[in-house]
Amino acid sequence: MENRIQTITSNKNSRIKIGIIPGHFATNHSHVNYYVDMTSIKTSHKMANEAAKELAGTYSSTHIDTIICLEGTEMLGAFLAESLASQGINNGSDIAVVTPELNMNNQMIFRDNTQKQIWGKQVLLLISSASTGKSIVRAVDCLKYYNGSLAAIGAIFSAIKESHNIPVHAIFYAEDLPKYDSYSPSTCPMCADGRKVDALINSFGYSKI
Repeated sequence: MENRIQTITSNKNSRIKIGIIPGHFATNHSHVNYYVDMTSIKTSHKMANEAAKELAGTYSSTHIDTIICLEGTEMLGAFLAESLASQGINNGSDIAVVTPELNMNNQMIFRDNTQKQIWGKQVLLLISSASTGKSIVRAVDCLKYYNGSLAAIGAIFSAIKESHNIPVHAIFYAEDLPKYDSYSPSTCPMCADGRKVDALINSFGYSKI
């Protein structure tokens, strides 16, 4: 499958790249015709730094106290906090970077020692990929429980443009990929054609079937 990978370069910064593999892939919420590989942005400090700078410019007039990192975006979140704190309305701020824990019911929770970074704070939700927006909905429910205020949403890749009336600012959008499509499992045309699923995918990567 890896020999089908294609490189997509950001039209804003040529040093930021993702990989895409065409096929039939299943996520927890949908079936998609591309696996979007964001490993380099998540693991390379140079690319994560470049990506953070691109996102930071979007929030120069948005007050941010805390960044909640989902789906392995902690390194990106740390660089984003650094970039935000060096410009605009957040210049000189000390921005917290936290990650929720998943309990046995797959619910997002924060322990007592980190709740103070959420309670009453202006929060930027950072996610690697938003294909349907359901992961964002779950995160926002968690945020409400801990009395945090959703101020912004950032992503590496997003197929949606907004959630909860807040724009989803991403480095790559669906239109940057050639004919990206996402379907519910019950309406997937690839399934209807009898095409087998190539791999199961989540924020950690993919597992071939």
